[in-house]
Amino acid sequence: MGIFSTQNMKRNIIILALVLAGGIVFAIGMIRPNSESQSLKDDVMEEVSAPEETQPSRAELNMKALAAAYYWCIEKVEFRNDDWAVLLNDTWYYYAGGRMLTEDLLDSASEYMGAFVSYNYQRELPPWTEPSAEQADRFRNRNNNNNNSNNDTPRPQLKRSLAFQEDLWHASSRTEVSERIKPITFLGYSVPMHSDIAKILSKVEQRILEIAKTDPVVQTWITNIGEMHGWNWRNIAGSASRSNHSYGIAIDILPKSLNGKATYWQWTADWWKISYEGRYHPPEPVIKTFESYGFIWGGKWTYYDTMHFEFRPEVFILSGMELASDY
Repeated sequence: MGIFSTQNMKRNIIILALVLAGGIVFAIGMIRPNSESQSLKDDVMEEVSAPEETQPSRAELNMKALAAAYYWCIEKVEFRNDDWAVLLNDTWYYYAGGRMLTEDLLDSASEYMGAFVSYNYQRELPPWTEPSAEQADRFRNRNNNNNNSNNDTPRPQLKRSLAFQEDLWHASSRTEVSERIKPITFLGYSVPMHSDIAKILSKVEQRILEIAKTDPVVQTWITNIGEMHGWNWRNIAGSASRSNHSYGIAIDILPKSLNGKATYWQWTADWWKISYEGRYHPPEPVIKTFESYGFIWGGKWTYYDTMHFEFRPEVFILSGMELASDY
């Protein structure tokens, strides 16, 4: 009996050992697939994780700048139909390479030229340098082309869609926009301007008057204002493009006397030779005040127009320049 008891005990120990070994093998088999599944999951997650952020496209920057600049009328901005677009008065306008086209014109976009001109606006005037001979010839030729209305070899012209600007300012015709024009009192003068920017111009005026209290140069400039011009349904001189005066968002401020200085390139012979000292400039605080409320100054253009300010707040946003806190 002792022998059989010893053998039974050994057998039981062996069986128990086999059971334990089997359990360990089963447990390992259960753990390994889970580990491999987790490893596979990690690999998949790594593959589908978002790529590193890239710089926004010019189209995105432009359309978001428009939405920020004209917050009172642009309802939304989003990426749709493989392009950036803004919703204005229930109509989507697509960037389309700067053409600002409605959806029905996208298939024929190549037939249109850029209608929305955005550019980097300069914070300060760069040092003036006399144009080279080549530049002078180019400027002279432009003058000659503007004065020559009988061009025997006209170049084929692309179409221009002004639908976005016309919708933005309700200016598809002279009659339509005239309903939005109102006389605005500005620095003692009554000037016709678009009603949508009346409050903004009022803020410009308030700040200029406040500066004039302690700045005699600005006060003298105000006293010597001779005339102002606002809304005027017309094209840019020497161009087929519509002037922003047509929308009532541009204002010209002229002194009583220019004292022999140049103010507009088309009014001056060999205008490219005129340095800043030979041009009429409003006082710097006046220019900066207009700019802080979204008005670009024509004195910073190559083809200068130093009496001219026009409302283009999106240009400042695109150029990374802050507008006034109460804009």
